[in-house]
Amino acid sequence: MATPFENIAKEQIHSLKFPHTDVLDNPQAISQRKVDLQRALALGNLEHSKIKIFFEDNQSKKMVETTVWALTDEQVVLKQGAGIPINRIYYAA
Repeated sequence: MATPFENIAKEQIHSLKFPHTDVLDNPQAISQRKVDLQRALALGNLEHSKIKIFFEDNQSKKMVETTVWALTDEQVVLKQGAGIPINRIYYAA
């Protein structure tokens, strides 16, 4: 049985703790995650569209629906400066 993702508000992300390990171990999945995040960035900047980001902090799996404002090599930047480490993201849709 798959573990459900808890829906959280983007304002809660500031208080989360993130381990340094990657949640994905498949190189193909890691590559697809990068493609998904680039698409999310384009949708956020061009159309101001919200996307769902599925990720895991040090406690549980979570999902946030938000607009991606920027991407760095290590982090997805959301509105109000909140960030999620890319290595903790399963996928974005």
